[in-house]
Amino acid sequence: MSSRPARLVLAAVAGLALAGGAAATATAASSATSGGVEPTCGTNDLDFSVSEKSQAGGYYQITAKAKPGVTCWLEGVYPSASFGSSADSEVSPAEQAVSDSVRLTGDTEAYAGINPKPVNEDGGLQYDFLHLSLLGDTTHSVTLELPSTATVIDPIATNWHADASDAVPFPN
Repeated sequence: MSSRPARLVLAAVAGLALAGGAAATATAASSATSGGVEPTCGTNDLDFSVSEKSQAGGYYQITAKAKPGVTCWLEGVYPSASFGSSADSEVSPAEQAVSDSVRLTGDTEAYAGINPKPVNEDGGLQYDFLHLSLLGDTTHSVTLELPSTATVIDPIATNWHADASDAVPFPN
């Protein structure tokens, strides 16, 4: 990982820790940069889609693609996401380390997996939408309609990956 993305990840993680979680806002550089360095992707730079997958007990695969004319780096951390406004619906990381950043441009895609119920328990709250943002920047979040109603208990999410097979959120 180059030094600029590493610094951005550390800054985002530190900001989240200091502000108490997903409510923290980190500046995601999505405007033009100087010196030929490509910016970090902001939510407004990307188009997102969600599909349902059956591996790992069932999960939602989130696909991110740069909008036309945009080239940016998507940090290899898990997305800030929740199914509702309750803290119980916020996703936790499924991975223990930061992954490689993904350069998005043209047809390149990045993938994250979100397992809404990685535990074998009865019950849970049901949701039809997922609220998603990058690097804790909740002021620029998007709301994605789920392909089916999710029953949610202790949801987890993978980091962003260039390969969809790396974004399967296996329960811990």
